[in-house]
Amino acid sequence: MLRNWIKSNRGFLVLLLCFGIFRTAVADWNPIPSGSMRPTLLEGDVVFVNRLAYDVKLPLTDVVLLPLGEPQRGDVVTFSSPQDGTRLIKRIAAVPGDRVEMRNEVLYINGQAAQYDAPEVVQEAVGVGATVQATRWTERLGGHERRVQWLHGVPARSTFDAIDVPAGQYLMLGDNRDDSVDSRYIGLVPRHLLIGQARRVLVSADILEQWAPRLQRMGLPL
Repeated sequence: MLRNWIKSNRGFLVLLLCFGIFRTAVADWNPIPSGSMRPTLLEGDVVFVNRLAYDVKLPLTDVVLLPLGEPQRGDVVTFSSPQDGTRLIKRIAAVPGDRVEMRNEVLYINGQAAQYDAPEVVQEAVGVGATVQATRWTERLGGHERRVQWLHGVPARSTFDAIDVPAGQYLMLGDNRDDSVDSRYIGLVPRHLLIGQARRVLVSADILEQWAPRLQRMGLPL
C-alpha cells in the first residue's frame, strides 16, 4: 500500500524534497517574533534570507562546503545561538580583528566612538496594552548607519569591557539595545552558525493589532 502511494505521488514528493533543499540551502524566510531589532524590524515582519550570502552548506547541517563571501559590519543576519541553538536575527556589530566595547550605551569599534543624532522619543509597545518610553537615535560608525533605540528604565548590559574578536567569530547586537538577547549574553557567534543574510521585508502584519497588514513595509530593504 505504502509503496503504491509513493509510486503514484512521486512527482509531489520530489517537489517537496526540492523545496526543502531550496529552503535549507539557498533561500529562506524568517518571521520576526520579538522586538529585539526594533525599529528596523517589527514583530510580525517576515524577512527574506539569502542563505548563499556567505557559504554553501550541506543541507540541514552547519557543515560549510564552500565559502562565498565575508560577513560585514552592519549586515542583518540569521544564525543559530551558540548557547542553545535557537534561531536569532541580529546585526553584525564587529567582525574578526575588531576591538569592540560599549560604554553607557555608546558603541566603540577599534577605539572609534559611534556618533548619535536625530533623537526621537516614542512610546514603545512591550506587550499587549503595555508601553514604555524609548529614545531612537541614528547610530553612525565606520561608514554605516542604522536606527537604534534605548528603553527608559529597563536594566540591560549597556557597558562591557573591550573585546578582541578572534578569527571566525562575530559580535552581534540587536538594534533594540535594551531588549535584545545578543552577544552581550550569549557570547560571540562562530561563522559556521551563520544561516544567511536578511535582505528585505517580504510581508508584515501587526500582531498586536489583530494581524492588520502593514502594506507600507512590504519589500522594505534592510
